[in-house]
Amino acid sequence: MAQQRRKTRHYPKLYTALVRLHILHHAAEGELFGLGIIEELGRHGYRLSPGTLYPILHGMEKNSLLRSRSIHGEDGRSRRMYSATANGRRVLKDAKEKVHELFGELFEDA
Repeated sequence: MAQQRRKTRHYPKLYTALVRLHILHHAAEGELFGLGIIEELGRHGYRLSPGTLYPILHGMEKNSLLRSRSIHGEDGRSRRMYSATANGRRVLKDAKEKVHELFGELFEDA
């Protein structure tokens, strides 16, 4: 796995595109928060710091793929929750079709 992580650093645009797709997928399923996203992506082998994740989330929000809202916990701390917008769901649907087509080509020999 360490070798896989090293290789992805050489292709940051490809790597962040996959991260964005993962985020959009999970945000379409329900609300997410930063640490939860980091943990979920970690289960898939991605290692992200908050300094990497939050600019991605803000960019996705700026591009109308995500929306966020602030909630206040019982401990008085606030947490920003993210969910997919209608536009984000459309983009995800289109991306799924493209990914399905690509995976068909990538693994047709398997």
